[in-house]
Amino acid sequence: MPQSRLFTPILVGGSLILLINFALRASFGVFQIPIAADFGWPRAEFSLAIAIQNLAWGIGQPVFGALAERMGDRWAIITGAILYSAGLILTAFATTPATMQLLEVMVGFGIAGTGFGVILAIVGRAASEENRSLALGIATAAGSAGQVFGAPLAEVLLGFYAWPTVFVIFGVMVLACLLFLPMLGDGKPAPRHELEESLGSVLNRAFRDPSYLMIFAGFFSCGYQLGFITAHFPAMVTEMCGPISPMGTLAAIGITTTSALGAVAISLIGMANIAGSILSGWLGKRYTKKYLLAGIYALRTIAAAAFILAPITPASVIVFSLVMGALWLATVPLTSGLVAHIYGLRYMGTLYGFVFLSHQIGSFLGVWLGGSLYDAYGDYTLVWWVGVGVGAFSALIHLPVREAPSRLPATVAA
Repeated sequence: MPQSRLFTPILVGGSLILLINFALRASFGVFQIPIAADFGWPRAEFSLAIAIQNLAWGIGQPVFGALAERMGDRWAIITGAILYSAGLILTAFATTPATMQLLEVMVGFGIAGTGFGVILAIVGRAASEENRSLALGIATAAGSAGQVFGAPLAEVLLGFYAWPTVFVIFGVMVLACLLFLPMLGDGKPAPRHELEESLGSVLNRAFRDPSYLMIFAGFFSCGYQLGFITAHFPAMVTEMCGPISPMGTLAAIGITTTSALGAVAISLIGMANIAGSILSGWLGKRYTKKYLLAGIYALRTIAAAAFILAPITPASVIVFSLVMGALWLATVPLTSGLVAHIYGLRYMGTLYGFVFLSHQIGSFLGVWLGGSLYDAYGDYTLVWWVGVGVGAFSALIHLPVREAPSRLPATVAA
């Protein structure tokens, strides 16, 4: 029987793994300028490396979901942590764009093995139906908790060490997530009727369902916006934000440069998203998930349009970071919960993994276009407006989703 308690060792252990994973992943935008300055590369080169990382993460998500369902959750997480760590350490020794971009494939697969697809499936199966949406929200919020200190930690370390040394430090840190594996236990089985359906059957059923395809398409803009902001927002703030007053509040707390403000902006997004993700999970238990998702994407669209239309100042950066942060990963517990609600828990990792692939295709384009269009036009305005447009698209495409459990084929249900 599923446990009725909300906070279980599985939820705590899974949350800690996500915290480490996202602390490191959220810091990559801080390296954008140091790496470009070190090698004299165009901005697009490192952007392409991070874009490839995001795409590899997306491709690896259904692979690791299937691996966890066939070989066990622990093997998927161990494999992911080793790939993640090795990719970071080897990246520290990369001296050409092609080498760095190739190594980011390894990092991306490592993030997939220790990220949402695997961990949320474990948490979802372990939670009771009553607590599932909120448990998924708490686990998602843990990723944001890592984001709170990931970018500032990278900024501080870069003040003492060269960027390759920081990558090695991060490579060692990611292995620490393996310390929490015992907390995950042996996992919880899916309901008996779900065990009787094969992976091929449920995938065929899902990809023939317009609702699944709409969820798949809608998650694209989430990836585009998050990928672009994570990789480029620190640099965008550094270069496009108005000056920080030496007598103002920010200077009084030690934020004296727009570079420092850019790193803090990522941290603020993570802080706001802790509350946003938990609230999203709580609301998902009580209200229709598709309408909540449409509302989140609509609010993102409005916030992004308002930010780029107004002068970019330290105050507007802080306000936007807090607003966007509240909506940042609020889509994840709702999207993963929607997949579990419609198609069941047995293959949740694989089914959510394919949906997450759409997210990462969007992330790839957001990161890559950010660098390419910056090099072409000298700023981030055009790529930002593309993000506004795809956000509006996602708000609309979730409205027709049929939010009801998908029926098993009669031969299986019998």
